[in-house]
Formats: sequence, C-alpha cells, structure tokens
Amino acid sequence: MSGQLSPGTQRAVVLLSGGLDSATTLAIARERGFACYCLSVDYGQRHRVELQAAAAVARALGASEHRVLRLGLDEFGGSALTDTSIAVPVDGVQPGVPVTYVPARNTVMLSLALAWAEVLASQDIFVGVNSVDYSGYPDCRPGYVAAFERMANLATRAAVEGALLRIHAPLISLAKAQIIARGNQLGVDYGLTVSCYQADESGRACGVCDSCRLRRAGFVAAGVADPTRYAA
Repeated sequence: MSGQLSPGTQRAVVLLSGGLDSATTLAIARERGFACYCLSVDYGQRHRVELQAAAAVARALGASEHRVLRLGLDEFGGSALTDTSIAVPVDGVQPGVPVTYVPARNTVMLSLALAWAEVLASQDIFVGVNSVDYSGYPDCRPGYVAAFERMANLATRAAVEGALLRIHAPLISLAKAQIIARGNQLGVDYGLTVSCYQADESGRACGVCDSCRLRRAGFVAAGVADPTRYAA
C-alpha cells in the first residue's frame, strides 16, 4: 500500500500489532497529519492472527505503507507468547510482571522502527504502549519510552546531523476506556482488531486472558458496544 505524499507531509513510522491500542495509535497519528508507515513484527508469537488484523487496520485507516518483518524471538522463548509449553494465564490480572512478557520485545520493535524511520527521513515514531490498564510490562512505562528516545538521538546519523527523533506514546497515561472512547471518535473499527493472547485461527478471542479481560472491561467502562468475537 503506497501513495504520493502531499508537499510538506511528514512521515511517521507506526508500530502496528493489530490490537486495540496500536489501531488507536495509528488513528491518532493520522489525525495529527502524518503519512503513516506501519510496521508489524512476526516475532513467533502464538497469536499470529493479529498480523492479519494489522493488515486490515492499516488498510481501513489509510496507511501509506504496511510492512511485516519476520523475527524469530520464539528461538529464545521465555514467554507464554513465544513458547507454547508455557500456559497463558487465565485467572485474572495479577501483580508483578506476568509470563506473557516477551523479553526485550518493545526494545527490539522500536529499534526496527528506528531503522525504517531513518531510511524514510522520518523524525517520528508512534507506539501504542500504555501504563494504566496494562499487564505490568516494564517496557510500557513512561521512563522507558523517554530513555529509548534519548538513546535513539545518540545512536543515529539523522540525530547527529540535527534531525532529532521523537517517540510518541499517545496512550501512555490513558485508561482502556479512554483509549476506546478516543478511537471511537476517530472512527476506528475495533471489530477488525485482535487483542487476545491466544486467539484462534479465525481471530476469536478466549475472553479470559489478561488482554481479553482488560479489553472487555474497557468497552464496558466506555459505554461502547464490544465488537469482539469470542470463542465461547
């Protein structure tokens, strides 16, 4: 998917997983006037159907381009999302970092987005991390995002030559209900998105993993009809 840019249009790289948060982030980037270059990563996750959802979301929200990079983090394992021998928790969100945390995932993905941003002469990367209604992942916190931005501006030729990079995390301090309400305003079709950690091949959600629980509660709190397809 591609198209010619209008004069003066700024490019942004948007990390797009196919879930609710990243779809909302893409809609926000588009609203801010960016030409959006969406990057999804096939990292060996058990919920690969989300990559199909990402493609559908990118089309629906008018992305300038959508690419999927293949990177086998399942070679390392260490997470319920990359190692099928580790069960996905289904007993509710618990304190601490859960086994669904994928070691270094956001650092790896932001680094890939950074590489593409340099090639595109883009100074803006959007990521849908959230530190309010989330599963307790350390790489979703404001301090992490700020630290990565500082690192990026030390590590790249573009920054050394004066083109400083900005990491945008527009959902970082929003509750799930606020995210859904914002996306609803921007016309996001949440029926296209897949958030479940163990969705089946048709994209139906389990309804009991942490991500499903947070998503369902968000729709209820927002007073918005939940379009999620559940397996049971």
